[in-house]
Amino acid sequence: MRPTVHDIAAAAGVSLATVDRVLNQRAGVRTVTREKVEQAIERIGYVRDVAAANLAKSRVYPFIFILPSGDNSFMRGLEAQVRAAIGRSPVERTAISIVTVPAFNVEALVAALDAARAASPAGVAVVAVDSPDVIAAVDRLRAARIPVVTLVSDLAGSLRDHFAGVDNIAAGRTAASLMGRFLGGRSGPVAVLAGSMLVRDHRDRLEGFRAVMNESFPAHALLPVLEGQDDPALAERLVGAAFAASPEIAGVYSLGAGNRGLIAALKRRQSGQPVCVIAHELTQHTRAALNDGLIDAVLNQDGGHEVRSAIRVLKAKADGVAVIGAQERIRLDIFLKDNLPFDEGSETDLPFEQAGNQEPGQGRAD
Repeated sequence: MRPTVHDIAAAAGVSLATVDRVLNQRAGVRTVTREKVEQAIERIGYVRDVAAANLAKSRVYPFIFILPSGDNSFMRGLEAQVRAAIGRSPVERTAISIVTVPAFNVEALVAALDAARAASPAGVAVVAVDSPDVIAAVDRLRAARIPVVTLVSDLAGSLRDHFAGVDNIAAGRTAASLMGRFLGGRSGPVAVLAGSMLVRDHRDRLEGFRAVMNESFPAHALLPVLEGQDDPALAERLVGAAFAASPEIAGVYSLGAGNRGLIAALKRRQSGQPVCVIAHELTQHTRAALNDGLIDAVLNQDGGHEVRSAIRVLKAKADGVAVIGAQERIRLDIFLKDNLPFDEGSETDLPFEQAGNQEPGQGRAD
């Protein structure tokens, strides 16, 4: 049975009026009491029925999602999730539009953010490129009282309202722990493949990965980062050249882009010592590579949850109500060949998140 405000009050040992004040960010609640209520909300998995409240208000929320263009499988899956949300618009009372810009193009992203500001939406969700110009454009949106959620890749230093994504430093640390354990006693350096170090999620993952490798597995030196620019052909050339220059490579960590090129390079690699490969995002390509033994583990984030979370947060910010932290925490899943959740060739050849992964406090179908 779904938790209610009565359950929150009982768990926190406060009145219903106090719960209402916390949920609606009203004054008159001591900090310690507010923290007790928020902890109770997280502990029991309470999910606020925002849709019912919106229906009562008869409000429509115009939102803009700004996403990178190109054929990055994960980003195209993310866009499919936004389009699925557009399909739910009559029920959820949203009016969502999608703007795509070239990947890693700061100038184009700034122009899209400024155009969004001119349109005066109820909120903007953006896959950010970490740049002073982009930070300034996000801050201009906030100065215009337009809520902003960064999606997948955060924008530290900006005034954005919320980040809908995994803890990328923790993701990198997890990848390093897996890498070190899978390598066992094997020697050799580790190669790192990124899309671009302009995006915060790749830099954070590298930071976490490097820290654990240096602390726990110092025998494996990290080679200079290869930046594939979300271009499979470029990624294949870079990884292939790395294998040719350093045949002793023991592992490869793909920070989240260029997996098709990486897989092609692994297939072309001449026989030698086994290579441990850790990658991000479960797509049809990484799924097949797991089954073929080319990739050892895939760390996956639920893009569907991220899109739904961004919409909920933007609605909450537009209404001036509290964001429920437990509901918006994005989980990091680890997949091996042995625990793939779906059969090869099913409809889930699309990224895994399109299958409707479960969110905290919710049933399987949401």
